[in-house]
Amino acid sequence: MPEKTKTVLLVAYEGCQSLDVTGPWEVFSKANQFAQVAGQAAPPYLVVLASPEGGMVRCNSGLQLGPSTALAALRGPLDTVLVVGGNDGDLEGRDWAASLLPWLRKKAPQVRRMGSVCTGAFALAAAGLFDERRVTTHWRFCEQLARMYPRLRLEPDAIFVADPPFYSSAGISAGIDLALALVEADLGQPIALAVARHLVLYLRRPGGQSQYSAGLQAQAQAGGDRLADLLLWMVEHPERDLSVAALAERASMSERHFARLFLAETGQTPARFVEALRLERAKTHLERSVWPLERVAQKAGFGSVDSLQRSLRRHAGITPEQYRQRFSRQGA
Repeated sequence: MPEKTKTVLLVAYEGCQSLDVTGPWEVFSKANQFAQVAGQAAPPYLVVLASPEGGMVRCNSGLQLGPSTALAALRGPLDTVLVVGGNDGDLEGRDWAASLLPWLRKKAPQVRRMGSVCTGAFALAAAGLFDERRVTTHWRFCEQLARMYPRLRLEPDAIFVADPPFYSSAGISAGIDLALALVEADLGQPIALAVARHLVLYLRRPGGQSQYSAGLQAQAQAGGDRLADLLLWMVEHPERDLSVAALAERASMSERHFARLFLAETGQTPARFVEALRLERAKTHLERSVWPLERVAQKAGFGSVDSLQRSLRRHAGITPEQYRQRFSRQGA
């Protein structure tokens, strides 16, 4: 366990998301407490709030944080820099962006780690630091990020992404997951787990876990209400016959028309949506139950354990047993 205190800098700005600041801050702060209990003399982290201009920072919720240190006034070595997110990724017209971006470019080679929480990814991308890097952000802004910065490699499903020395996390609370992962890398699993339990988190969510549900995604993308009731029924009954023929009959449409409408309104084929829906349900059962795999597969709508295994391997690269071991909430 390291004995030297390292500075973690959280970069905020006018209109930022308060939880992007307070969530990671709380993780590093609690890590200091548990490290002390474990016998470490010096606190592992000194957490500092900074902003482009310094002073109080008004968040998009109206909450004011600070006072913060102006970026230009910072002294001493920095270990980790995390840029927090805000309402969106549009940096145009933001006065603070003109000073933040060159500062990020200058500091990136000087720090051990640099990363983003939520839409903070847009700042690092605008600075050119995410070029050819694996990156994630809040699911609502993934398409915008990829369109504006095509040189980065977007991973839209991830809770957080580590592409050292750069890191990024998805929407809002995912910054807590990223901070926990950094604490685990620095101080080990026991302290990270102690922090997670103290914050009443079920589990540290490794980066491979999806940041949004298949049902929520489809309903959010649907362009009208013609399929709304059917989508809800599908989410509630993944174990039923969800073939195109059965779904088209339930929607009182021809199979061809149904398939076209489904794709147009949800952005994905019925088959792809059904697999994602069933896989999501299977993951939930693996996390929250001790059911045998046969029952998990049955309840999730997979015809067999083999089908479940193939789907999970294809989408997550692991077996059901491995998924349960990593993500199980039983006894957490």
